[in-house]
Amino acid sequence: MKIAFVHDYLVQYGGAERVLECFMEIWPYAPIYTLIYDEKKTHGIFEGKRIYTSFLQNFPYSRKNHRIFPPLMPPAIEQFDLSKYDIVLSDSSSYAKGAITPPQTLHICYCHTPMRYAWDDCQKYIDEFGFPTFVKKMVPFFMNFIRVWDRVSADRPDVYIANSKFVSGRIKKYYKKDSTVINPPVDVKKFRIGEKTGDYFLMVGRLMTYKRFDIVVEAFNRLGWPLKIIGRGPDFKRLKNMANKNIVFTGRLSDEELAKTYSEAKAFIFPQEEDFGIVAIEAMASGRPLIAFRGGDIVEHVVDGREGIFFNEQTADSLIGVLQKFKSENFEPRRIRERALPFDRELFKGKIKDYVENSLNKHKLKI
Repeated sequence: MKIAFVHDYLVQYGGAERVLECFMEIWPYAPIYTLIYDEKKTHGIFEGKRIYTSFLQNFPYSRKNHRIFPPLMPPAIEQFDLSKYDIVLSDSSSYAKGAITPPQTLHICYCHTPMRYAWDDCQKYIDEFGFPTFVKKMVPFFMNFIRVWDRVSADRPDVYIANSKFVSGRIKKYYKKDSTVINPPVDVKKFRIGEKTGDYFLMVGRLMTYKRFDIVVEAFNRLGWPLKIIGRGPDFKRLKNMANKNIVFTGRLSDEELAKTYSEAKAFIFPQEEDFGIVAIEAMASGRPLIAFRGGDIVEHVVDGREGIFFNEQTADSLIGVLQKFKSENFEPRRIRERALPFDRELFKGKIKDYVENSLNKHKLKI
């Protein structure tokens, strides 16, 4: 069985890259086709692998500012010759699903989300990444092309895997396709229930505007309670300037430090709407209750009052109202951790392997 992976771009190490890493553990001989690759930004995880990049790899600034090239990404992903493979497994939140395969090749798309900046708030996307003025002026002109291409290319995969029920609904709405839900992998074995609980609340993640760290900073400024924020990102400087002294920004931590900080937190704050919130599952694997916005995929994994509690509006006032009612002694750490165990990496790999093999057998019967 000849299999190849297609990935949007390898210029960071996040949830999509963790999925790709698991794919490579299942099929270590498979090559990766991707628009752009930066070994340093992916922390050497894919060092030594067969990686084929598009013409964008040689463009100036492509590895530092890949988001300024959307009009060129459709033809770039379509340039790859995938005709010699029995299976193409695309790992996509934007362009990878648009790879072109011949009829005899089974194309399976693991979809993290339909392209958000095509179908959601385009202006929010422009503001999020701080594009230069000339790029901001151009975006509305090429965005219609991107939407048309995205819808057309959605017909290229033979089958879809969605990373959550929330994303499965988005695939159905925007692409008119059914999908099978297989949640992404989480290294639950790296996390543990702590021997003691500190007095601080915790947030973890890439500091980006849509994740709404700002409402949490505002809430804790007003409450004066201890808050730790782990992570870096485009919104770091703004958030740091907003925060009072009771809020500590730790930057990146080692795996051991991260696990310890999770395990000793009073609770984990999750104010964003995510397609799949890996950091929330990591907190649950540490036995910590969540205080989460009622939106996105998190409602699939948390029962209000058992693994955590929800607030209903993405505002500081709504969050404060819930924080003032929160009592950590009302939550059982072992029960919370048990809810996270089904997301284990090895279980994920077993589900993916079975799905791919079964899909290939069905595909062979059709051709």
